[in-house]
Amino acid sequence: MLSHNHEVLALGLKKGTVEGVAFHTEKVQFENIDTVTMYVGPQNQPEYYSYIIGLNPRRVIFNPGTENSEFISQLKAAGIYPEIACTLVLLATGQFE
Repeated sequence: MLSHNHEVLALGLKKGTVEGVAFHTEKVQFENIDTVTMYVGPQNQPEYYSYIIGLNPRRVIFNPGTENSEFISQLKAAGIYPEIACTLVLLATGQFE
């Protein structure tokens, strides 16, 4: 993401930093979020449903293994586009818009 000039904000279970990006452990109400990329398995996603919908992103990308029909239905109902894809492949092939 960074190498493609996209700003990255990260949320995780543990504090840490990867390539200069610090992970927030609290559900911060970020502003102007375009894309949420899921790396959390479906069994751990329910606690994030309201939070992610509240961020009002344009889309949520479900990376391999994170697909979740229940959450996808909720996103569609909220007018948020769910995309089942690999973020890294989208970036590498110029398809990340």
